[in-house]
Amino acid sequence: MGLKTKVNAEDGKQELIITREFDLPVELLFKAYEEPEIIEQWMGNKVLQLENKKHGSYRFQTSDPQGNVVFQANGIYHEFVPNQQIIRTFEMENTPFAPQLEFLEFEKLTDDTSKLTMHIIFKSLELRNMLLQMPFAQGINMAHNRLQEIVSKLK
Repeated sequence: MGLKTKVNAEDGKQELIITREFDLPVELLFKAYEEPEIIEQWMGNKVLQLENKKHGSYRFQTSDPQGNVVFQANGIYHEFVPNQQIIRTFEMENTPFAPQLEFLEFEKLTDDTSKLTMHIIFKSLELRNMLLQMPFAQGINMAHNRLQEIVSKLK
């Protein structure tokens, strides 16, 4: 079976288009990006900061069982329109990746289904391709599967 989350990387473009349809109302899908407790469950990160507003910021962190920080990410919200759109920067700290710009569009398909479209712009084609060399598509698909499973219980 193929991945439910589709990652489209056109040759020669420094961007990705990621789409996923969820068996969730758009309000619940958006809540998975808005509520710290839900974010922590599906992303597996601790939410250190989350200001859900234009010019607000966020900061996530993951530690290993010994308490060593193994992942940190942060960014600024440029738009935050509930149930419709998030525009934000995303920066993985202590990595060779430059900050990226992310456009997240939340679309109601039916009363019980919705679609997420993520348009991610990278500083360079090389950085985009470096990310694609990692198990990125499998990772985001697994995270979206967890999101579907966790948020379905909130219906």
